[in-house]
Amino acid sequence: MLFLAKLAGVAILVWFFLTAKSQGEQPYKWAIIGLIGYWTTWWAIKLTVVTALVGLVAKSATMTFLLVQIPALCAIAVAFFIRKKLLADIAEKRS
Repeated sequence: MLFLAKLAGVAILVWFFLTAKSQGEQPYKWAIIGLIGYWTTWWAIKLTVVTALVGLVAKSATMTFLLVQIPALCAIAVAFFIRKKLLADIAEKRS
C-alpha cells in the first residue's frame, strides 16, 4: 500500500474524529466509520479499476504513478460523502 494512501487514511481518521467531537457525537464511532469507508473504497477501486488498467500504462512511469493514485482520490471523495451523510443525520435528529 502506498505511503500517500496510508497518510490519507490517517487524515480521514483525524478529520472524522474532530468533526464528531465538535458536533458532540461519539468521536471513536465516527472515526471508525470514516476509516472503514475509506479503506473499503480504496481496496475496491484498486482491485477493479487499477488492476484492469495497469497493463495499459506499464511503459509510462508517470501514467503508472497517476493510475495508482486513483484509489486514494476516490476513497477521499467517498469519505467526504460519508461525513456529509453523518452531519445530515445529526441535523435531522436535532430538528
